[in-house]
Amino acid sequence: MGATQAAVRHRQQVQELCGAAVRALCDVPDLYFRGGRPHRGRQALPVFAPHLYPSAQDDFGSFRGAADGLALRLAHSDQELHRRLCPDGRTARLVFEMLEQFRAESLAPAHLPGMERNLQHRHEQWSLAFHQSGLTETATGLLLHTVAQVCRARITGRPVVEETEGAIEATRGALAPLIGHELAGLRQDRFDQARFAVHALAIARVVAGMTASAGAAARRGRAERADDVRPAPARNGFTLLTEFDDGPAGSATALHGTDTGEGDGYRVFTTAYDRERRAGTLVRPEALAGYRERLDRRIASQGVNLSGITRELTARLASPVTRGWDGAQEEGYVDGRMLARLIGSPTERRVFRAERTEPATDARVTFLIDCSGSMKEYGESLALLVDVFARALDRAGAECEILGFTTGAWNGGRARRDWLRAGRPPRPGRLNEQCHLVFKDAGTPWRTARRDIAALLKPDLFREGVDGEAVAWAARRAEGTAAERGPGSRRLLFVLSDGGPMDTATQLANDRHFLDRHLKDVVARYEQSGAVEVHGVGLGLDLSPYYRTSRVLDLSRGPDNGVFREILGLIG
Repeated sequence: MGATQAAVRHRQQVQELCGAAVRALCDVPDLYFRGGRPHRGRQALPVFAPHLYPSAQDDFGSFRGAADGLALRLAHSDQELHRRLCPDGRTARLVFEMLEQFRAESLAPAHLPGMERNLQHRHEQWSLAFHQSGLTETATGLLLHTVAQVCRARITGRPVVEETEGAIEATRGALAPLIGHELAGLRQDRFDQARFAVHALAIARVVAGMTASAGAAARRGRAERADDVRPAPARNGFTLLTEFDDGPAGSATALHGTDTGEGDGYRVFTTAYDRERRAGTLVRPEALAGYRERLDRRIASQGVNLSGITRELTARLASPVTRGWDGAQEEGYVDGRMLARLIGSPTERRVFRAERTEPATDARVTFLIDCSGSMKEYGESLALLVDVFARALDRAGAECEILGFTTGAWNGGRARRDWLRAGRPPRPGRLNEQCHLVFKDAGTPWRTARRDIAALLKPDLFREGVDGEAVAWAARRAEGTAAERGPGSRRLLFVLSDGGPMDTATQLANDRHFLDRHLKDVVARYEQSGAVEVHGVGLGLDLSPYYRTSRVLDLSRGPDNGVFREILGLIG
């Protein structure tokens, strides 16, 4: 396992543990972490206080403290009331959010002393990172740091962080006559959110006014850079999160193009040039034969344990199915046909029958390969990976599809030219020629499709990628019709990619989150319905921001047996 793969796996395990802790503490069964951010169902929770989002460099105790803080916030804060009371302005909002979070943390139950230790540890680690980043060398940074220290100490009854006590002393003294009365009310009213908010709002407005004055003075004297007065600077990797909006920027729906009917405002400017092609038809037969020979040599040299993978797939996908009865058993149901033998031979015990069950596989496994330009370097390794899986799934009795997605052209192609001729209407939606590829369909055995799978080695298949539509297309194929699905059948979709959606023309003509948002919506919809199990397989990259279950693969040494085990682990 490579270093990147191990680091991502560790981060995922920490997130899973923290998600379980939050669910247990605040009784929210559908809460989990995705890409480091908590989600409830399909929706990302709004950003609360900045110390609730540890960085990858923070220790496990910090993550536990942040998880406990999040649980207390969900359990003890009325989000609707909080939203109504939130002040305008980033600095005031930042202070108000921090104070509400400190209030929630002060309500940690006394019978959970470990929770209080976790919260204090997280606060100390965050405070030290804040101070060591150099932000406290600016007037605004020092003011915000002091407010956080003083207010938390007053609300929770815990002392300020000792290492920074000297640094905040002067600012603390300057603040005392301005917010002293409100500070006294914070702890007194911490059990009443509305009354507490009165004091918190007053403090937030005082601090916002002071930062504005500090900024004006800094600009006049040029003693500090103008951006030092902004409330969300980043120093040495440390930043104060202030993007408190519940949704990503630019969430306005498209104004032109055809609505796909998938909801969430996703639109397509034109589908006139969209194509679904058999990949083998895009390669000359002579070249395809050469690719297949090259792939066979690679598979032979890789030393993949095909029999072991087949056994593992059978064990994970098969379920017991009744295949009739076994007679002449010594236990089970009494077999009426054997009663005559019992009369003739009273000592005969084999007069029972039992149901005969055998393992049977009713599953369809789909591999959807991102054929965008950056994936070109993985073409041969991916072909090896899916080829071996297709062969093993055939042996295990499961269906297998191998699909891909790319675009018909770079930079929008004919779809973009149509948009230019139409006068560049704003927010046109997806603006490229969609191209979906079929390397192997479910009804074709591996032996027949093996030449088409080798088309993955053709370099110019790889262009750009619109992931959301491709995932929806592959999931619909995987789901199949009701007649194709028996009770207990499984449908699994593995999306192999090295990043998020990327289509230049679409992103330039819409907001930069347009394709990302659609991919997340599509994946979340299928995850929620349960009709298809969707898994992300990142090639050197963590895909957890998009997929609830994902793995990171290191293909630098080719797909060895460890890589196959990683994917098998997702099947469960």
